[in-house]
Amino acid sequence: MRVVCLVPSLTEAVARTVPGALVGATDWCTRPAGLDVLRVGGTKNPKTDRILSLAPDLVIANEEENRAPDLDALRAAGAEVLVTEVRTVPQALTELDRVLTACGSPARPRWLDEAEEAWAHPPSPARRTTAVVPVWRRPWMVLGRDTFAGDVLARLGIDHLYAGHAERYPKVPVDELRAARPDVVVLPDEPYRFTADDGPEAFPGLPCALVDGRYLTWYGPSLAEAPRALAAALRAACR
Repeated sequence: MRVVCLVPSLTEAVARTVPGALVGATDWCTRPAGLDVLRVGGTKNPKTDRILSLAPDLVIANEEENRAPDLDALRAAGAEVLVTEVRTVPQALTELDRVLTACGSPARPRWLDEAEEAWAHPPSPARRTTAVVPVWRRPWMVLGRDTFAGDVLARLGIDHLYAGHAERYPKVPVDELRAARPDVVVLPDEPYRFTADDGPEAFPGLPCALVDGRYLTWYGPSLAEAPRALAAALRAACR
C-alpha cells in the first residue's frame, strides 16, 4: 500500500499505525518527528504532479483542510482519494477507523481504543464556562458553528460564544470579542501561534488559556491525551 496524506493529524495516525505505508505528506505534516517521506506542498496548495509521481494507491484528504479543485484534479488523473469529514469527536473516531482500515491496518490500534475511552468519560468541570476561541489575528477570527474544536471544548464544559454564528470561522473585531465578556479566552498555538507575549495582551482583565493546538484541533493519537491536557490548561486559566 502506497499512501499520500494531505492532513497532518491523519498523517500522524497512519505513520504510527501502518509503518511504511506513507510515501508522501504535506509540508505541515510535522508528526511523527523525523517522518521521511516526499513532501508534496501545503494542505491548500498541494503539488498534484508530485503526488501523482508517487503512484499512490490512496490519497487521504479532508473536506475542510483541502480544496475540492485539487482533489478533483487528482481523481481526474486516476488517483483514488478518500475524503474525511470531521466536525465532532465521535465522527473523528469513526473516520480514523475508516482511514486506517483503508490504509491496510490489520487491526484497530490500541491508541484509538484509548482515545475512545478517554472521550467516553472526559474530565467534568464543576460548572460550565463560556469562551471565545481566536484562531487567527490580523484579522481576528474565532471558532464559529459546527467545528471539531468547538465540539472538543463543549465536551469539556466550555461553551464558546460564537457557536451559533452563521460562519464556521467568522471574522470578529477584537473590541467585540472583549465586550462579549467570556469566562475565558482560549488561545491555541495553531493555526495562528498565540503565545504568552502574543494574544493575551489583547484581552486585559480576562483569563486566557494558552493551549496546545494539537490537542484542540488534531484528530489522531493525540485524542487519547487531549481531554486531560486541555482540562488542565483550562482549569489553570480559570482559577
